[in-house]
Amino acid sequence: MAAGRERRAKAETFTARWRMQWHRARVGLRRSAVDYFRGDGSDWIAFAGLLLAVPVLAAMTLADSVWCSPATLVLPIVAGGLLLRPASLLGLYAAAATALIVESVRLGPYTEGPSRVTPGVVLVVAACGFFGLLTAQFRSRVGVPWRRGGTMLFDLRERIRVQSKLPKLPQGWHHEMALRPAGGQSFSGDFVVAARTNGGRTLEVVLTDVSGKGMDAASRSLLLSGAFGGLLGSLPPHAFLPAANGYLLRQEWDEGFATSIHLVLDLDSGDYELYSAGHPPGLQLSAGSGRWEEKGAEGPLLGVYDGAQFDPVKGSLRPGDVLMLFTDGLVETSDRDIVEGIDRLTGEADRYVAGGFHGAAWHLIEAVAKDVNDDRALLLICRQHATNGR
Repeated sequence: MAAGRERRAKAETFTARWRMQWHRARVGLRRSAVDYFRGDGSDWIAFAGLLLAVPVLAAMTLADSVWCSPATLVLPIVAGGLLLRPASLLGLYAAAATALIVESVRLGPYTEGPSRVTPGVVLVVAACGFFGLLTAQFRSRVGVPWRRGGTMLFDLRERIRVQSKLPKLPQGWHHEMALRPAGGQSFSGDFVVAARTNGGRTLEVVLTDVSGKGMDAASRSLLLSGAFGGLLGSLPPHAFLPAANGYLLRQEWDEGFATSIHLVLDLDSGDYELYSAGHPPGLQLSAGSGRWEEKGAEGPLLGVYDGAQFDPVKGSLRPGDVLMLFTDGLVETSDRDIVEGIDRLTGEADRYVAGGFHGAAWHLIEAVAKDVNDDRALLLICRQHATNGR
């Protein structure tokens, strides 16, 4: 019995050690793969895999060159252009060139059949290698591997979305925003920054339309939204747009102007000031009359000239009133001027007066500017009736 227990103990010890080693190998491989696809690790895994693929494809070509032609070597070359660094890529190219030479010798002259290594095959493989090397060198110069680029774009989109999130308002107020980039893209030149200042008693909202649209304006939109978010609440309301104007001027962009509208709303009284920098006017719905009134402040575009002055227009939101802010993509197109666009927008908005404006922002963009090839943003701020409770 003692001998049997000893054998079982040895077996268990061997099994436990084997499992431990297998577990460590799996964890190490997984970590290497995660680091690689994040762009932090070495490309040796991809290099080894693609390097092994070259002789495998060459062997398949030699076995049956009709179904596996010599041109299949472009597959690891194309994949290498996307996955590898330039130094590793050159090693892969050397292996592919060697495989082509071996195939050419073993299959015979290309004049004996179309499945041989023809000059056209060599040119195709060389061209794919050339463009793959250019792509790898560009990635190396930028310093961001392709596998990290998608993560960075996703992070960029999420940062813009988070920065555009509106703060929670006290009971009796409702707000909502809808943003629709041009061409169905994920990035927009329109953005919103908002904050509650003055101990939470004041809501400050800045709606900005950066020159350009979609991906072309996304990088500037992100930079400006971060800068404007830092300025908002750090300066008196009347100093915000002059500071934003100075910031744009210092960037010295070729296409560096923007329009912006700055709302300063007292959440206790409903009184507000509206500052504008070349932006379309705001629209206020009066619950008493049921009419929309334009609230247009005076001010030039941001980033055009220094020393610009921005004079506010004042107003007050009473229970049942609605204030609507928007960008020009919602009301102005090549075949429709801004006056006609505003009339259409207010006409659609009248449908929501009786039932309330909850969920109206997205539907208004759908109704008046669904197929417009421009960035569109709409912000609604409603002061609810005391008996509404919503």
